[in-house]
Amino acid sequence: MSASQIPPATAVPGDDVPTLLVKIFGKDRPGITAGLFDTLAAYSVDVVDIEQVVTRGRITLCALVTSPSPAQGTTGSSEGDLRATVHSWAESLNLQAEIISGRGDNRPRGTGRSHVTVLGHPLTAETAAAIAAAITASGGNIDRIFRLAKYPVTAVEFAVSGAATEALRTVLAPEAAQLGVDIAVVAAGLQRRAQRLVVMDVDSTLIQDEVIELFAAHAGCEAEVAEVTAAAMRGELDFEQSLHARVELLGGLDASVVEAVRKEVRLTPGARTLVRTLKRLGYQVGVVSGGFTQVTDALKEELGLDFASANTLEIVDGKLTGRVTGGIVDRAGKARLLREFAQQAGVPLAQTVAIGDGANDLDMLNTAGLGVAFNAKPVVREAAHTAVNVPFLDTVLYLLGITREEVEAADTHVG
Repeated sequence: MSASQIPPATAVPGDDVPTLLVKIFGKDRPGITAGLFDTLAAYSVDVVDIEQVVTRGRITLCALVTSPSPAQGTTGSSEGDLRATVHSWAESLNLQAEIISGRGDNRPRGTGRSHVTVLGHPLTAETAAAIAAAITASGGNIDRIFRLAKYPVTAVEFAVSGAATEALRTVLAPEAAQLGVDIAVVAAGLQRRAQRLVVMDVDSTLIQDEVIELFAAHAGCEAEVAEVTAAAMRGELDFEQSLHARVELLGGLDASVVEAVRKEVRLTPGARTLVRTLKRLGYQVGVVSGGFTQVTDALKEELGLDFASANTLEIVDGKLTGRVTGGIVDRAGKARLLREFAQQAGVPLAQTVAIGDGANDLDMLNTAGLGVAFNAKPVVREAAHTAVNVPFLDTVLYLLGITREEVEAADTHVG
């Protein structure tokens, strides 16, 4: 077909154009959607909008169509015939039909669109009611609700229009704390599906352990080191000073302890799934750590990470000296490394996601487009964009709009 033969695009119906909302309810089975539109085709109507949802085997199918033109050779409208035919077709399949007359398309959605993701374990009706009420009170309208996952947590996403993202986040943050659920609010738009960079802390985020405490256990000073670590993560001590104080206690350990510690490291549940899924989607993934390259380099190789940076334990003559070499990866250093990784990846900072649990992650979380506090200390939860308080790292995927079904499908099709 030549360009001159291409028919002009059908104009969007104006507010004065008669339209019909055709709603079908009942037990789902193959062929319902095709059957409805075959029935409507006899009346030469145009499709304005379609939406279909199946919940526990029950279908709700909605079609917004233009009203049929008056039948040729008659003075009446064929809308009555269409109604009778649709109801007859629905009854033949033990379905219910409802047809509502109106004019024009759906009303325009309000400006300011956001995705509100809720993680519940479980998600109660009381929680859903409170969240919906808070969205309404903020001036937002819920356009659509979609389940992302049913395990290991229940994750649902609300598509909201009419309220600014930051305003929604401010309103919903205290609701999340009061209700005991996790709520993330991100702006809608193409950027959500663009290439992204995800950068994680390591200790107590990507892995379950604090690496320096694993080393300390071999040196017999685990309790002393653990107390200093906890104080630093709470923001009570300067990180660099605390790092030097803890590393000094490791002086004299045989270098063979490095391999022993690597074997003791335990990945956080869901860590492999998170990284594997992100990589399959074309994301770039990195880690920054106040721990040690002797461990992060091994994790980078094992998981196929794109970036990794940490402190380095000094080893001389086969012994740990109790010192670190090179620059220190501290709170400011993590944010700096996030920027460097983003530049190398060719990803704008607005498209970066940072995940961490401690006070030394705060600058990184606030620098990223989305900062996620993962099972974090209170000071971190309060300052981050959103928080995840379940012990499964792959739940972060739901905040990016990735469903559990998509994750499982990807695993099934990759050998």
